[in-house]
Amino acid sequence: MDKQMFVRILNSEMELATGCTEPGAVALTAAEAGAALRKAGGTRVEAVTVRASINIIKNTMSAGIPGTSYQGMDYAAAIGAVGGDPVHLLEVMNYVPREQMEEAAALVKAGKVKVEVAQVPQKLYVEVLVTSDGHTGRAVVRDLHTNVVLVEQDGVATLDKQHTDPAAAGDSDVVTPEQIAEFLTVRSIWDYCTEELDPLHDPIDIIRSAVQVNTTISNEGLSKEYGLAIGRNLELNCRKGLMTRDLTTNAMVIASAGADARMAGAPVSVVANSGSGNQGITATMPVVATARWLDIDEEKMLRAVTLSNLIAIRIKAKFGRLSNLCGATVAATGAACGIAYLLGGGYHEVCCTIQNMVGNITGMVCDGAKADCALKISTCVNAACQAAAMGVRGVRVQSTDGIVEHNVEYTLDNFATLSTHGTSDSVILDLMLNKHLPETE
Repeated sequence: MDKQMFVRILNSEMELATGCTEPGAVALTAAEAGAALRKAGGTRVEAVTVRASINIIKNTMSAGIPGTSYQGMDYAAAIGAVGGDPVHLLEVMNYVPREQMEEAAALVKAGKVKVEVAQVPQKLYVEVLVTSDGHTGRAVVRDLHTNVVLVEQDGVATLDKQHTDPAAAGDSDVVTPEQIAEFLTVRSIWDYCTEELDPLHDPIDIIRSAVQVNTTISNEGLSKEYGLAIGRNLELNCRKGLMTRDLTTNAMVIASAGADARMAGAPVSVVANSGSGNQGITATMPVVATARWLDIDEEKMLRAVTLSNLIAIRIKAKFGRLSNLCGATVAATGAACGIAYLLGGGYHEVCCTIQNMVGNITGMVCDGAKADCALKISTCVNAACQAAAMGVRGVRVQSTDGIVEHNVEYTLDNFATLSTHGTSDSVILDLMLNKHLPETE
């Protein structure tokens, strides 16, 4: 077993970010364009034009900008262009001084920031053009949130990787979705996490960081009224006797509180999974909450968190970075596997758990990044706990039902098909009518 490849995948697909990753990608692109503008001789930014894919626009419209009362793509672009340093990647807005934040806000209020839909095939595409003193800076991010493929100064390219595969370009840190899909299976993930992994000594620092960092943002979400305050209100329901503070509710509280803070723009970092902070929270915090509820030791908790995040990464590799389906369903499927493992389940029980998740919450749509993402996360975590409890008893949605197949890998492929081809009746019926013959998990 190639243990190093598992670590490479974790490091490639999990990273620190502040705020929603789509505004972060916009700010990063704008920061690259702003830096190019200044190198070309421009001084004070006069105008910013953003062209982005539909999925990016959808996920930036209502997302809070960290450390401010602002929200939306125009503010993210202006802040990145005026004061962003691209070296900070998805945390770029963390390091912009207050006076430059206000300068950027003035640009937006003066109508100097324009947002347009880019007619491109990519679901993740951001292009920013910044002008000043007759000079221009332009940058493009594509496919991955931090994948800068073009930088121009006054129309002259200083970086051009538009026709280069990130992995083929010699970047050993990048593992492509195609490589991930080919390498990861539910079986290989299970064997790695439960047999090969040495959680206390192997280089899975990003998993340890996910536990620590995402716990911090969860605590932040419980500390004050962020957004819809789903986590705090679930706690209030428990105190009022409307709900019971059990393992499931506790996991819902802790996960949704992190999303409350994140979507409201709390200036607190998160470890993202597959380009999404909410997915990072959802794949990590319900598992951590369950381990602490059950008083499970750190070694087994880290195995479970690694299992959860790798399952989410495996699904996302075919699902797509951005989708019309809610990413919390993917991350919560990973969390359900981690919870099933903590409840004593083996490989078969984890497979049952996945079938239960796909049979339950597959159709939840993504209608943008916003405050009620925390509400969707609480729903998905509830489903994850239920799916895991069923799974450890060997109870699963059967292959005669819906898009679920006998083999868990085919079930996950069907799940991904709905993400890439849509949830129309014709797509669903085609999956139902063309299932594979029963075989081993």
